[in-house]
Amino acid sequence: MSNLIPEAVLPPDALGVRRLEFRALGTDCQIKFRETDDGRALRFAADALDWIGKFEAKFSRFRPDSMVSRINDAAGRAWVDTDAETEQLLDIADGLFRLTEGILDPTMLPLLRVWDWKKAHEKLPDQSIVAKALSLVGWGKVRRRPGGVSLPEEGMGLDFGGFGKELAVDALAKIARNAGLRDVLVDLGRDVFAMGGNGAHPFWHVGIEDGNQPGKCWGGLAISDRAVSASGNYARQFSHHGVSYGHILDPRTGWPVSNRMSAVTVVARTCLEAGIYSTAVFVLGTQKGLDLASRAQGVSVCSQTVDGIDGSRDFGQWLVQSA
Repeated sequence: MSNLIPEAVLPPDALGVRRLEFRALGTDCQIKFRETDDGRALRFAADALDWIGKFEAKFSRFRPDSMVSRINDAAGRAWVDTDAETEQLLDIADGLFRLTEGILDPTMLPLLRVWDWKKAHEKLPDQSIVAKALSLVGWGKVRRRPGGVSLPEEGMGLDFGGFGKELAVDALAKIARNAGLRDVLVDLGRDVFAMGGNGAHPFWHVGIEDGNQPGKCWGGLAISDRAVSASGNYARQFSHHGVSYGHILDPRTGWPVSNRMSAVTVVARTCLEAGIYSTAVFVLGTQKGLDLASRAQGVSVCSQTVDGIDGSRDFGQWLVQSA
């Protein structure tokens, strides 16, 4: 469960917007929403925190007693029984792997451990270590049967971080709809879903962070009933001998992405869709990434490299002068 209590919902500002702030899924989160009734506001906050707390407890690889940790601990040894919710998540993982042609691979945990950006790296990992970790990666290795899953090789591991936060955004937006809220902005660390407007406009403003100047925005979006997801290495990285190595890894090489990409921002109908395409475009690069994203309906992409900004033709419809 989150350590935030529902009473932490801030009172409405001049536009009637309340804020619920908390930390979950390894990031700072907030939900902005307009609701005049204190009781309904607190009930929504309680429902949202209850859901996110249960989701994190069950599917975070950082929780030693989570379902994911049980699956990872049994790698190379045994099958693990799965319930309907876990089966659904595994089905989503399978679909995203196929949709991104292997770029979004939930079995990349061995590589994530090698390249842990939170640790000080006095030297880069030896290529043999990277190769060993890479040999343990591959969604096709995962064995499934009704009500069960198995990772056949010791050292394999699942990590749903590539799409779990986006799933959570969509789930919290659904909770808001079911609570009768019309104006809501769910923001879980750069993964966003906007409903209605902010009280001043029939939409919400979402900034587009400058991947070449972290902490600054080069533009903004006017979003309603759409999701926004951004991918970039500017927030999570480590430096070695003056070279930055980001947290986004290329499953084809086992190394951090190094293709001159700075950031990718995607607008889509769901945060899950926005998130998978922002990651895929970042890994593939602008040309191949936009080609992949062009096959999906309702997906608008903006990519930023060290050389400039490019994107799909329809991305401009969401742009505003300032955020």
